[in-house]
Amino acid sequence: MTVTTHQDVGFETFARTYTTYLETRHLDEVRAEDFGRLDEQGLIYLDYTGSGLPGRAQLRAYHAAMNSRIWGNPHSANSPSRRSTAAVQHARRATLRFVNADPDEYSVIFTSNATGALRLVGEAFPFQPGGRLALLRDNHNSVLGIREYARTCGATVETIALRPDLRADPAAVLDVLDRSASKPSLFAYPAQSNFSGVQHPLDWISDAQARGWRVVLDAAAFVALSDLDLSKYKPDFVPLSYYKIFGWPTGLGCLIARNDALAQLRRPWFSGGTVIASSALGGWHASAAPPDNFEDGTPDFLGALGVSVGLDYLRQTLDRDTVRARVRCLTQFLLDEMAQLCHGDGTPVCALYGPGDTRGRGATIAFNLLDVDGGIIDERVAEDRAVQHGIALRAGCFCNPGVGETIFELEPADLIRVGANRAGLRTIDDYRRAIGLPTGGALRVSLGPVSNFADIVGFLRYLGSWRDYRATAEGLAGFPDRERC
Repeated sequence: MTVTTHQDVGFETFARTYTTYLETRHLDEVRAEDFGRLDEQGLIYLDYTGSGLPGRAQLRAYHAAMNSRIWGNPHSANSPSRRSTAAVQHARRATLRFVNADPDEYSVIFTSNATGALRLVGEAFPFQPGGRLALLRDNHNSVLGIREYARTCGATVETIALRPDLRADPAAVLDVLDRSASKPSLFAYPAQSNFSGVQHPLDWISDAQARGWRVVLDAAAFVALSDLDLSKYKPDFVPLSYYKIFGWPTGLGCLIARNDALAQLRRPWFSGGTVIASSALGGWHASAAPPDNFEDGTPDFLGALGVSVGLDYLRQTLDRDTVRARVRCLTQFLLDEMAQLCHGDGTPVCALYGPGDTRGRGATIAFNLLDVDGGIIDERVAEDRAVQHGIALRAGCFCNPGVGETIFELEPADLIRVGANRAGLRTIDDYRRAIGLPTGGALRVSLGPVSNFADIVGFLRYLGSWRDYRATAEGLAGFPDRERC
């Protein structure tokens, strides 16, 4: 679809092409009732991959539950303790229902976030010489960090490259998985890229398992809008962060794990809550049964109460099929408009990264802005102007260096050279200059349950403000070095 102005797109024109959008008007009512603060504050929120937003009714339901009962530490037998224990167990069951997992096959282990869940897997997986860790280049740093445990234990680490469209070649994936390992091995990849929105094939799970691999499926970005069915796809380990799904609580995640995979893990330590008994003098401990032996200390029992409330809110209020229909329309429209937006001389304003349509992708779009000479506009300058336009987007590398290295076509030899000469490099900009990167990353917009057409029009007006812009060194004045990615 072509819109000539890219500034004031008429809704009627949009709706004639994206007729399904008209069937999602229910979400406009939800936005007005539960997310009215967006329009009251004049904010165009486009960072749903960074964090979901809690609804007003969701928070009211949580506060009502908090105020109507007394909640105590679950490690006791008094009534507040039993009530909290019941809330934690209810949240486990609700989480398993959310991903359609059989409680006889899967357990839910509460963690501080998805990163904590991944660390638990990394530190406890039985890596050893003869074992392997295979990582897609498109992985969050929290997944890449597992390689440090693997290397320390003598396992081989291999990274699978991406094509220019930021998907992995299925043949290359199978080539890695086909190489047999004599010891326990782990394959880790995201169901959806937090950088580009690319959704990687879930069939790789069974492909890997049939070849003797355990599988970590990072679903943190995926489940915000997409359904994960663990009765069909059966990864061994699935990390989640609840705030990515429904905005709150922000300090609680989980590891959903197959019980047979949990039995293979060996924790390097124990703590309060993870043991049946221990002896200070005798130097021994007896671990509790899963999931308790993986949950350090007192669980976030009040946060668990919020999990149940949040999942109820998703089911009762938002209707995920309707949400997906809406964001699919908005995402395709936005991709088309961004691809067509040009400077006066016909050169593009946006460099888009990843697929150009909504097939096999989520509602996340990564890009850089280009000036009239074709140079990348520093993402800090772009983000600063976005703030002035009342837009919340994301700028940087999104904790996903592998995709950044792919889009900028970096050579492994150059990265190895910089890694071997890190002395004196203190900031991410020091590394950027040493590598020769033109900028520190990219820009990312992501849509969510109550995104609407007006949000997209406002963002297109922002993009239009960059037409015929020429970047200068003076434009970076006042921006200090980026400290980190």
